[in-house]
Amino acid sequence: MKEPKKYYMISAVAKMYNIHPQTLRLYEREGLLKPSRSQGNTRLYTDDDLKRLELILTLTREMGVNLAGVEIILNMRDKMEAIQRQVGELIQFIQKLLDERSEELESRGRAIIRLSQLDIVRKEEE
Repeated sequence: MKEPKKYYMISAVAKMYNIHPQTLRLYEREGLLKPSRSQGNTRLYTDDDLKRLELILTLTREMGVNLAGVEIILNMRDKMEAIQRQVGELIQFIQKLLDERSEELESRGRAIIRLSQLDIVRKEEE
């Protein structure tokens, strides 16, 4: 069963990461973080937001990357994750097609036989 999402208020996040709440607001204004909002318009940070914040802090504190650089890195990272998801979906689709085709051939009394290049070379030599 899936655990319910945890939400953290801006003051708790600022304290956990030893940063000023204004820094979190700046990151949001710059589009680096996108916390959800409560009905009272309070910023609510999820575990995913905290992971993203940790990456931002690593890039800025430890690697000296400015906010423009952080934005580029995060955008590239998001695009790479999207591409990885699409490739995974494509692989699943191709596997499904191969499975269906294999079942279809087996039902007709045929089968897909995988030959290595070595087997093909031997057949040509005979």
